[in-house]
Amino acid sequence: MKKNIWNKLSPSIILIGPQMGENIGASARAMLNFGIEKMSIVNPRDGWPNNRAKSMSAGAGRVLDAAQVFSNTSDALSGLNFVFATTARTRDLSKEIMTPERAMLYARTLIQEGKKVGFMFGPENSGLSNEDIAQANVLVSVPVNPEFSSLNLSQCVLLLAYEWQRQITEVPNEIMEFAGTDFASLKEVQKLVDRSEEALMARNFFWPIDKSESMLLSFRNMFSRLKLTKMDVQIFHGIIKSMEKPRKD
Repeated sequence: MKKNIWNKLSPSIILIGPQMGENIGASARAMLNFGIEKMSIVNPRDGWPNNRAKSMSAGAGRVLDAAQVFSNTSDALSGLNFVFATTARTRDLSKEIMTPERAMLYARTLIQEGKKVGFMFGPENSGLSNEDIAQANVLVSVPVNPEFSSLNLSQCVLLLAYEWQRQITEVPNEIMEFAGTDFASLKEVQKLVDRSEEALMARNFFWPIDKSESMLLSFRNMFSRLKLTKMDVQIFHGIIKSMEKPRKD
């Protein structure tokens, strides 16, 4: 239910003067990947509808079908309360500049307050004009390589859409996938360590004597750093058992 609600309350993506239908389609795909479905298109170079956009959308046709088309930027922004403009370059206009992370956090707060929010993206060859940027409230700048700052239109949409979804979805920073097993208990790991030490001591591994204590400490510490599963422990026991058997020449 939460996902459906956020889809309805998501920001609008406004593409200003997009040149290639493929980029419009790829942008729609990126939007739907991350739960954004409201698209506006201003003066697309190759007209609208566009078959290449449809083909490139790869199943995100519903975003294109519902897209609103405008002849100028002012009309596309008229129904919004707050507008972000994406740019990779320093402009002559004095505007507050936010990172994608900060911009989406602010957008989320505005949307929760009932405001309509939009993100503007400029043409592939030149980006947004100063005339377009003048109509935005805040700039969003993606931290890219200053020696090669040109982002593909759909890539830029993807970055912002990802940031939107990341902030509204609780996802753990790290996930361990188990193939039919679980983490080994501390007791199980300790038994493995003890057995390993005995097997290595029998072969005079911890030598010379004056360094054996520090070697043992490092050895035990190594096992504590590993995220061993029950299966891992069983495999190690099998390895040690095999090493303990007399060699067959």
